[in-house]
Amino acid sequence: MQDENVIELQHVCKSFEGFSLRDFSLKVKKGYVTGFIGGNGVGKSTTIKLIMNLLQPDSGSVSVFGLNYKDHEKDIKQRIGFVFDENVFYEHLTLAEIKAIVRNAYINWDEQIFSQYISMFNLPLNKKMQTFSKGMMIKASLSIALSHHAELIIMDEPTSGLDPIFRRELLDLLHQLLQDGDKTIFFSTHITSDLASIADYITFIHDGAHIFTKDFQEIEQEYAIVKGGLELLDQETEQEFIAVRKMPYGFEALTSNKQRTKSIFGEMALYEKPTLEDIMYFTKKGEGSLV
Repeated sequence: MQDENVIELQHVCKSFEGFSLRDFSLKVKKGYVTGFIGGNGVGKSTTIKLIMNLLQPDSGSVSVFGLNYKDHEKDIKQRIGFVFDENVFYEHLTLAEIKAIVRNAYINWDEQIFSQYISMFNLPLNKKMQTFSKGMMIKASLSIALSHHAELIIMDEPTSGLDPIFRRELLDLLHQLLQDGDKTIFFSTHITSDLASIADYITFIHDGAHIFTKDFQEIEQEYAIVKGGLELLDQETEQEFIAVRKMPYGFEALTSNKQRTKSIFGEMALYEKPTLEDIMYFTKKGEGSLV
């Protein structure tokens, strides 16, 4: 069934010095790709660490596959494949030696699948990990994550620092993985253009708060970049926008209620489809973080 939630965070709070997740709730549906976006330092990595049980919430609950970590940690982690942005391997070991260690941790390890990915990615088994490039490191991480029949693939900035050709190949591969409907991908990235070709849902986090989880169609229906002359703005109309950018010749602004904004400004303004970057930029500007 594809209406199950593979990941659920309910009213999670987690505080650090200078930053906190506040009453954070999130649902990730089975069988889909959810793109996880937000600027630097807004809570993406903290959220992923909570989902992986690398951090525990101060309050609220985290469940994966409908199970809690307190009673089912081993079962949950058998079913997750994790692809990191940074090197998590022992640098002095070869990929063959890393594989020998990791293989023993997974009940469903599949040597044939691992060999297929190593061959597909043209990875050397007998070279030390410290000789691997960033792209090779991601490929090695992905090969291991996909070789134990994981049902949930969690990816933390997997395309960061990769060349455009491999980024595209990686997205194609993820697309193929989803064909059976049994796998779920949770994909954190700041390269929002990568999500347009693969994500079913977008979860947007800002300053420790869950702003929305929507599919692309909903975002298109609700959000718009509005452009017009400065004479259209006053104290009341400016309140309709998440943020406004004023220039000598006019303004551009972001609305999350396109229909209402159209009813106010009508044909006096232009309405354009925003990119995910536009939504992130104007949300941050609305917090007073930008000039």
